[in-house]
Amino acid sequence: MDVKEAVFTAKSYVADLFEGEEVADVGLEEVKFDEHQGSWVVTVGFSRPWDISRNAVATMLRDKGPSRSYKVIQIADADGSVLSLSDRVLPKS
Repeated sequence: MDVKEAVFTAKSYVADLFEGEEVADVGLEEVKFDEHQGSWVVTVGFSRPWDISRNAVATMLRDKGPSRSYKVIQIADADGSVLSLSDRVLPKS
């Protein structure tokens, strides 16, 4: 498996798993190969409808960064199977 296949697998997995949640703006955030585990570790970011503020005042007062979810997907290099999915929590700046 090469890096493009790993990213495609991760993005497809997220889109399929969260299908009922109307995910949008699915995008690659980070990818690395873990030689000890023999797996790809891919971070995918996306937005869901409840991540978007509908209140103008709340929008002005909240942090300027986009509200997104980040998931880390671990994929076996040998067969392309998804081994795990976990949250990636970014530190507050």
